[in-house]
Amino acid sequence: MEILKPNQLKEKFNDPWIAPYQKVLTMVDGNKVEIVEFHPCISGSHWLLHQYKNNSDLIDSAYRDGNKHVYSCHIGCAPLDLKASFNAAGIDEIVVDGDEVKVTHAGLAGAGVGAGMCRGMGEGVKYIELLEEGGGSKVGRARVVTPKLEKVVIGIDDTDVKDAGATWTMAHNLGVELKNEGFEYLDHVIVQLYPHNPHKTQNCVSIALTFAVPEDKKEELIKRTIEILKRDTLSDKTAIAVLEGLEIPEKLRQYSIATKSGMMDIETAEATAKELDIDLIAITGDQGKVGALAALGLYNDVEEAVKVYDKS
Repeated sequence: MEILKPNQLKEKFNDPWIAPYQKVLTMVDGNKVEIVEFHPCISGSHWLLHQYKNNSDLIDSAYRDGNKHVYSCHIGCAPLDLKASFNAAGIDEIVVDGDEVKVTHAGLAGAGVGAGMCRGMGEGVKYIELLEEGGGSKVGRARVVTPKLEKVVIGIDDTDVKDAGATWTMAHNLGVELKNEGFEYLDHVIVQLYPHNPHKTQNCVSIALTFAVPEDKKEELIKRTIEILKRDTLSDKTAIAVLEGLEIPEKLRQYSIATKSGMMDIETAEATAKELDIDLIAITGDQGKVGALAALGLYNDVEEAVKVYDKS
């Protein structure tokens, strides 16, 4: 076994058959692990996603968004039975060791090169434990070691007014500002709410922003979000909701569906958030709590999030 940091890998494997990953992030919640990888290819990476999803017992679900792979997994060991073309690559072990997550990748030929050398050069990787080098017809196997992160999803609503502003753009710019301050800004999802709501400004949507952060940075993330919204919002009704971890409670999803389907009141939003231990915070007012909480229940289901339930 050889231990190599990203810069050492780049020096050792300066070859035309190495394509460095852009970034690798790993979030943990109990026994659940979510791996986010930014592959060097875009649609070409779909082959890898297909192989991983079908061959790895530790992967519960997976999807690709451009060159971003998201693997929802669980901790454990499930050795792969590699076979060219059919079972060419996957994950055979996931271990959380203190503040590190160790994910063992294995693959044949090019997939074996990607297992360690390509991934190991990505931003976010601390080091790899190179078990087998791979390439050609050989097996490649490596433990990719990343910091243990946690997922924080922030729902935002009511930042605009009738004649100015746009919540989706303000939320995105907030995410970019936080990214520039060192926070990992992963996603921005627009959630369509009830179109006949008399409180709406126009399209009636709320926003969910997803971040991956170390445990000791969560409070700072929320604090900075509040500060930026207080500075930039145009509305006296702005609020946020904060969901931590990798699971969406079924009751939260049901609340979101109900808020898309018809009118929802602040009292129900507050009671639901309290029951589910979700922070619901008025920035300039309480009305935004309704949509902010609704954004959280569908942040991982973008197709459902954008649907308009009542088209009349």
